[in-house]
Amino acid sequence: LSRQLTPSRLAMLVRAHWGIENHLHWTLDVVFHEDDARSRKNYGPENLALLRRLARNILASHPSDLPIRKKMKHAAWSKDYLFNLFTHVR
Repeated sequence: LSRQLTPSRLAMLVRAHWGIENHLHWTLDVVFHEDDARSRKNYGPENLALLRRLARNILASHPSDLPIRKKMKHAAWSKDYLFNLFTHVR
């Protein structure tokens, strides 16, 4: 860091940094298996990463208390639930 910070401010910044890791990247790794993706050429990895983030945002915006993984399963089983997911996107 290039600035002098109080210990409490530094702790808050570190927690905020790891909050991104825990909320976004963990979901992408565990639920969407992003680390297992095999696309390596051209714009494929970027395009798939964008689609995963879009899907995660759509699933997270639904007001149901279900985990994202269960929302994905319900969307795969029911077209009505899938279309319902899109009604809550802002």
